[in-house]
Amino acid sequence: MPSYSSRGATMASRRSSRLGSLLAFAAAAAVVLASGATAAAGSPDRPAPARPPLVLPLTLSYPNASRLASARRGLGGDGAIPNARMRLHDDLLTNGYYTTRLYIGAPPQEFALIVDSGSTVTYVPCATCEQCGNHQDPRFQPDLSSTYSPVKCNVDCTCDSERNQCTYERQYAEMSSSSGVLGEDIVSFGKESELKPQRAVFGCENTETGDLFSQHADGIMGLGRGQLSIMDQLVDKGVISDSFSLCYGGMDVGGGTMVLGGMPAPPDMVFSHSDPVRSPYYNIELKEIHVAGKALRLDSRIFDSKHGTVLDSGTTYAYLPEQAFVAFQDAVTSKVHSLKKIRGPDPNYKDICFAGAGRNVSQLSEVFPYVDMVFGNGQKLTLSPENYLFRHSKVEGAYCLGVFQNGKDPTTLLGGIVVRNTLVTYDRHNEKIGFWKTNCSELWERLNITEAPSPAPSSNSGSEGDMAPAPAPSGLPEFDVGLITVDMAINVTYSNLKPHLHELAELIAKELEIDSRQVRVMNVTSQENSTLIRWGIFPAGSSNSMSNATAMGIIYRLTQHHVQLPENLGSYQLLEWNVQPLSRRSWFQDHLVSMLGILLAVLLTLLAFLVLLVWRNKYRGQVAYRPVDSVVPEQELQPL
Repeated sequence: MPSYSSRGATMASRRSSRLGSLLAFAAAAAVVLASGATAAAGSPDRPAPARPPLVLPLTLSYPNASRLASARRGLGGDGAIPNARMRLHDDLLTNGYYTTRLYIGAPPQEFALIVDSGSTVTYVPCATCEQCGNHQDPRFQPDLSSTYSPVKCNVDCTCDSERNQCTYERQYAEMSSSSGVLGEDIVSFGKESELKPQRAVFGCENTETGDLFSQHADGIMGLGRGQLSIMDQLVDKGVISDSFSLCYGGMDVGGGTMVLGGMPAPPDMVFSHSDPVRSPYYNIELKEIHVAGKALRLDSRIFDSKHGTVLDSGTTYAYLPEQAFVAFQDAVTSKVHSLKKIRGPDPNYKDICFAGAGRNVSQLSEVFPYVDMVFGNGQKLTLSPENYLFRHSKVEGAYCLGVFQNGKDPTTLLGGIVVRNTLVTYDRHNEKIGFWKTNCSELWERLNITEAPSPAPSSNSGSEGDMAPAPAPSGLPEFDVGLITVDMAINVTYSNLKPHLHELAELIAKELEIDSRQVRVMNVTSQENSTLIRWGIFPAGSSNSMSNATAMGIIYRLTQHHVQLPENLGSYQLLEWNVQPLSRRSWFQDHLVSMLGILLAVLLTLLAFLVLLVWRNKYRGQVAYRPVDSVVPEQELQPL
């Protein structure tokens, strides 16, 4: 389900964050497939098949990251080692969600889907959709897939008005909704997955409302428990074991990995029991929260109300019951006396923010306290400040609490912010969830595996649908960025693109979510049927630099092809990007041009004065000419 990243009983939309995937409900009758896949809640008595897991990208549809100075430990232990990997890049608080690339049909059609452990249905916008937003990729066209088939109407599903095809309908806590028909097709997971493409049932959207309509991502990838979940379908087919793992990046520049299937647990991974009967969502047994080593004075039963403590990958922030939130807020605030309390970036919310902590995320623990989550078995997960803070978007060096009161709802909801730089393993087979602190930006390097391209079902291996997104950087050097240059090749539909460069610059700026004055053409070269353009992306306003996070966001959107050109401008290919640091010059260098201008003005003034002086002296030395017969004034004779 799309997750909470809002507040209050209705969880209204908050900033650009992904909203309310927890506590979704089926508006019509629950959809049940005629094939009758059994619910895979997992049982200790059921033998876990040793099958290769599937590794997928968590590409944030963009960027945040602290680089934890953790030792480069390998993922040891017995069991199958993941045989696929993919670099992932994120921007949890810019977009509010992570996406993965999923390919549906033959030839495959590509989609960016929000990774959501709180949802069960995987769905994408359909070509027949009458009310769908403008998303990242083209809509799914069933007619273009040679392997697509509708799920026929039967007694176990809700049928459409003609009683021809099964339908689905989902409504979410933040009042968005999705509905459409169910279809079945080949689903493939990218070039680096060892798992072969599999037939799976998914939703083909005909209507979407609320935040689902306005989001950039195409749809949802449901990882929750349920017969339509992609996890349940793959497990029931016997192609993966009943487990999956997620690893989200940090505060500034991140990355991540999603593994479908089992993987060896690190020796120091901590676990909490997850009871599939207790709640339909992935829950943990949270008993206590400690701030700076001191337990909050709370009854442990507060974390077991209603749905208990739920872990939801589709939620951005964390939400606590009222009493727990007040205690947590007071405990953190009491430990940061050296910081100034300020207003939040959004006047619509009374955020709890602190200024004066500095830009270096790795040093936040010197100012903000560590927080421990203690589980029912006595094990604890230690949270660093990046696991409960987010950057203030308007004040440099300021941070705000990313933990909020969950309205009047007594459920404890832990979103993606809590598990930044944490490998989270949802071991459904053994009914437990594991946590391991690591650098998720580099986790794929520790999955010591070989390249194994996936045999994607395509009649044209060079088709655009088969192409993986261009690689984005896993990090940037620690300097202020003065300029980003981007080399782009555009397949032109116009014979001459130059008159349209201003229109193109404005379009690129809009897609990158920056001011159009920041995008400037630096060089244009025509080359056969394409045009090579070098763009310069400059800091905003009067600023002469941009932060790493801002630069990373711009680069991420470019490399992941978030910039969509209209048909009249053709298509583009990103050739190269480069980041130039802010030039560190002396005061004399910065003001040299001004000083030269002043000096030149002074010299010109002196020269003009000298010319005037010489001319006047010359004029005074000359005797005016008078005609012979001209009248001469009489002059008095002077005495001898």
